[in-house]
Order: sequence, then structure tokens, then C-alpha cells
Amino acid sequence: MQDRPSALLSGERARLIPVAADTSKEVRATSVLLAVMGLVPQFAQRMLDTVGQRVGTRTSIDCYAEPVLRSSNALKVRPDGYIRVRSGKGREWAALVEAKIGRNDLNAEQVLAYAEAARENGIGTVITISNQFVPFPAHAPVQLPRVLARHVSVFHWSWMFILTQAKLMLNEHRFANLLEKSILAEMVLYLRHDSVGTTRFDRMNREWKDLVLAVNAGRALSKTSSEVENTVGAWQQECRDLSLLLSRNLGRMVTIRLSRAHREDPSQYVRDACELLAQSYCLECTLDIPDTASEILIKADLTRRCLTASMSLDAPRDKQRVSSRVNWLLRQLARSDEEGVFIEARFPGRRQPRQVRLSELKANPACLDEDGAGSLPSSFTVLMVKDLAGKFSGSRTFIEELENFVPTFYANVGQYLQTYVVKPPKPRKVEADSSFDPQIDNSGVEDGLDLEGPAARNADSAANDALTEEDRPNEPIADMVVATQTTDDSTGQENRLTAPATDLTSYTEPDTYRRPGES
Repeated sequence: MQDRPSALLSGERARLIPVAADTSKEVRATSVLLAVMGLVPQFAQRMLDTVGQRVGTRTSIDCYAEPVLRSSNALKVRPDGYIRVRSGKGREWAALVEAKIGRNDLNAEQVLAYAEAARENGIGTVITISNQFVPFPAHAPVQLPRVLARHVSVFHWSWMFILTQAKLMLNEHRFANLLEKSILAEMVLYLRHDSVGTTRFDRMNREWKDLVLAVNAGRALSKTSSEVENTVGAWQQECRDLSLLLSRNLGRMVTIRLSRAHREDPSQYVRDACELLAQSYCLECTLDIPDTASEILIKADLTRRCLTASMSLDAPRDKQRVSSRVNWLLRQLARSDEEGVFIEARFPGRRQPRQVRLSELKANPACLDEDGAGSLPSSFTVLMVKDLAGKFSGSRTFIEELENFVPTFYANVGQYLQTYVVKPPKPRKVEADSSFDPQIDNSGVEDGLDLEGPAARNADSAANDALTEEDRPNEPIADMVVATQTTDDSTGQENRLTAPATDLTSYTEPDTYRRPGES
């Protein structure tokens, strides 16, 4: 092949209808995916953007299935795929693809070998694909050694993440080429079929049941134990699968809210979750749904064997009564089912939060202030709690109940909540008063009152003394009256009115007012 990348010894372009054995499910699925990325540039742009690679209008994308790389290793290095992106300016970017399907997890040694071959051939990215779930593509299940990670980055896509991105694109994007839309839709149907081997996260880890029983028996947990680490790993995968499930249901991308430290360091994210489980016997996850009043906090309490979902809102600051703030919240929850829903009000200062049932609050909005403290609630938290009892310890039933509980909370509560927006001020109507006479009151001046005060007089005096004779302005002429002329209608003669006590001949025009050429 004349246009084959120099890093490849052999390899064919990915085919939309691959020719592979029935047992090679991952080869067929990878070939279909890469072929669609080459045929639908918008989909390739959406996927490659998650690994930090931008795709422009003049960019060409070439995808190969089962290529053989040049390597100093005696064994053939044969990943499942190869992606090459060439821009119009001659820039080139490439990535190796390693895929697993069904219950097969990624092999760390295999990924490490591909990363070594990638560094040897100047390839800076390895993309892994499997049914394993991670919060973000940068949080790959397989971590490289630090020295190798300086040259090669590993990203991870789950098959459900790929399926979700494709479905969201079909709902959001307007295709100029209907053939591209049909190809992408066919890939979605293909990946959704049971025979392909793409699955969702449907069960917790093997240690889950024994861990729940140990917590209920009062046994302490170690944050470094394998049972705690495996439980946290399973929980984080389920949270990612849950966010993808909500994304497909809502038609908007739902993400997991992480702090900056957890985004940059996946291992720190796992360590903090293990510490939380060991200390409080709880698993937590925060989901961010676009355009909602707040993020959704999901908590699994191993001690109480219950699930909790909650959203928090700031109370309206411009309302100065407890009942007004409570009624503002109740109006939003008018269509919500009251079963299992609680309202927690938080108050400023040291007053403890108060929690009541939604049904109780609707019947008596003043129940939040039964102690008579009179302080206004500063924020509200709407919670929905479900007791799973024996189902909590089941590895499958726990996942089933969780994936039913969270969408129910959003449909019953989350979609109705809105943040409070203060209304803008309205202009006042000013009525005209015909009896109003806008005259200046000079009574104080006529009476000889000092309206400026001694401080102002002293300041004027000091400023006047600081001026030289040349800088000081001309003094006003005392008792000067402007002369006017009138005509006597009876005689036709002009009558002149002048200022009787003023000698106008003694006034000299300042130099600054002389015209050029005048002496």
C-alpha cells in the first residue's frame, strides 16, 4: 500500500463490513468503529476531542485494522487498530488502539508492550477500549510507568461511552450528508446488539456482599485492603455507567463532578474514596446534569443499607419570612411524589439544620420554625431516600436498584428545581404636580446666613492668599447694574436707565480680553 504509514510493516484500512472469524468479536467491533470514524468526520472529531486531538475541516483521518508495527522486539507487535490524523499544514498525529470486548479486561502487560512500541515509532498516544468504565478518558484502567508516561499517553473509551457519544450526536447534530447519518445509526444498532459483546456495568465486585455484612457486624475497614479498593473501583465504574445511562435518557451529556486534584491525579481520587469508605462506610458520587439547579449527590450508606440522592438550593435572600422562603420551594415541588422525599433547611450561625418530610412541610410550612428561633433558612436540600434492606448486599440487585433510583429522583424532583432569580426593580410612576413652583429659595442669603460655614470660608481665604497678583482673577464690580434702554410710547424718546452709584469709566478691560493689534 503506497500511502501506508511508515510505522507500519503491514496493515489494511478498517472495513465497515469486516471479514473476520466469528470468535474475533473485538476485531470486528474495532474495525467497524474505526471505519465509521473514517467515514463520518464529525463523529471522529467528537471522539478524538476527548483525547485532546482537534480535527479541522481540512483534516484527513486514516484508520487501519490489525496493523503490524516496526519494533526491535522479536515478537510481532500487532494492536487492534491504528489511527492517523493529518492536517492541512502537514502536521501528523497517530495513536494505537487496543480493544477488548465481553468480559475480557485489558491486559496490563499487553498495553505496556504497545506503549513501548509506540514510543519507538514516535507515536504519542495509546487508546484502550473495553467494557471497563472510567470517570474520564484520561483515567485509563492501566497506568504506565512514569518514565514511559512522559512520552506516551494512555486514554480509555468504554464501549458504552462510544455508543452514548454516537446517540447524542444523532440527537443533536444536523447532518449535511444523510449517508453519514445512516452509517452512524447503523453502528449504533450494531453495538447495541447482544451478540456483539458490548455490555453495561451490571454487578458489583465479588467482595461486595461480604463487605456489607462486615460493616453491619461492626467490623472496621482498612482503606488499603483489597476488598475496599475493589469495591471503590466497582463503584466508580458504576457511577460512570450511570452518567452514560442518564445521558442517553436525557439527550444531554451527564458528567461526573470531580475536583481539580482528582481530575489530574486518578490515583488520588481512588485513595480518597477508599478513605471515605473506611471511615464513614459510605460511597459517594456527584453527577452534573446541564442546565439543572445544582449537581446531584448520590450516596450509598452501607450502615443503613439505603440510597440517597439530593440537590441543594440557596434560599431567596430578598424574602424576609420563613413561610415565604418555604412556599417558594414548595411551589416547585407541587407535582412531586411525596414518598421518600425530605427537606433539610440550613440556617446561618450555629443553629442546627432541621429535616422534615415533604408531606409534613406541605401540611404545615411553619414546622421548620417550631422552636421559635425565628432565623431564616439560608439554603434547602431536597433528599430522596430509599431503603434497600436485603437487596443492598446483592451484587446485581444493588446495581439494578441504583440505576432505577437515580432516574426516578431526577424525574420526580430534579427536573422541577430552579435557582432563585431576584426580580429587577420596576420604575416608579412620578405624577406631575401643577402647584409646584420650581423657584430657588434665597431666604438664607437675604437674611445674611452663612451657608458655606467657617471651614469653606477659611479654605477660600487660604487659596486666595496663595495666588500672586497676576494669578488672582479680577474682582467683581460692586453694585453693577446692566444699562437698558426703553422707549416712551407717548413721546417717542428714549429713556436711559443706568446704575446711579457706579462709575463705568473707571473700569479697565483686562489684558486677556484685548484683541490682537489693539493698544
